[in-house]
Amino acid sequence: MIEPSPRLRRRKLLNPSLRERSIYLLPNLFTTAALFAGFYAIVQAMNGRFEHAAVAIFVAMVLDGLDGRVARLTHTQSAFGAEYDSLSDMVSFGVAPALVVYVWALQPLGKLGWIAAFIYCSCAALRLARFNTKLDDSDKRFFQGLPSPSAAALLAGLVWVSFDNGVSGSEVFLGWIKMNWIAWTITVFAGLTMVSDMRYYSGKDINMRRSVPFVVILLVVLALVLISYSPPVVLFAIFVLYGVSGYLYWLNGKLKQRRLHKE
Repeated sequence: MIEPSPRLRRRKLLNPSLRERSIYLLPNLFTTAALFAGFYAIVQAMNGRFEHAAVAIFVAMVLDGLDGRVARLTHTQSAFGAEYDSLSDMVSFGVAPALVVYVWALQPLGKLGWIAAFIYCSCAALRLARFNTKLDDSDKRFFQGLPSPSAAALLAGLVWVSFDNGVSGSEVFLGWIKMNWIAWTITVFAGLTMVSDMRYYSGKDINMRRSVPFVVILLVVLALVLISYSPPVVLFAIFVLYGVSGYLYWLNGKLKQRRLHKE
């Protein structure tokens, strides 16, 4: 976007509605790139290149995390950017993962396969709509329901780690269960958890400008080493643990309530 004149900048400061109607180039470039990655994942899945499709979803997740931060750092937030980001998320983390996992493993299951994919896709839409309507009055430290990028990472991680180990979507896993049903279970779990009331830590209260102990930097380095050693396995494990963390947090809360009642 062309740099606004000093007069226009003063007008935006005096009239916030002008800022809401503005369209800024930099953050929307990241959103467009994330949208392209989601579309690319769909195209690659249709061509049978499931590894490329899974990696593209992870790339979309990284880009989605950058666009909001770039907008805040450069003071280029706008209503257009928020709506555009939500629509991009629907494609990259709603439609794309559902179609990728459907083509990879769910299609042989017939109606049950496409029903599971639709459950995931519709829950992603409901999750995004609820997030947008509760944006102002929600606790910033936690997400209500599994975030759609994390749900997409569960599905993409399953496809990627299976492909990396030479396991197709229709093979028998560990000699007793087909990957189709594992994919079906994870797809339905991810979809329903997105619209659940489970609380997931958002990390938004982390202050990047605050000093940290040396051990924190060491842990970051170790995490990067682990991810570089085996990206599909480590990333899938991380998002499986994150997906379960909401249920563990809920169970811990129930146990605390029970202890309080006993006391």
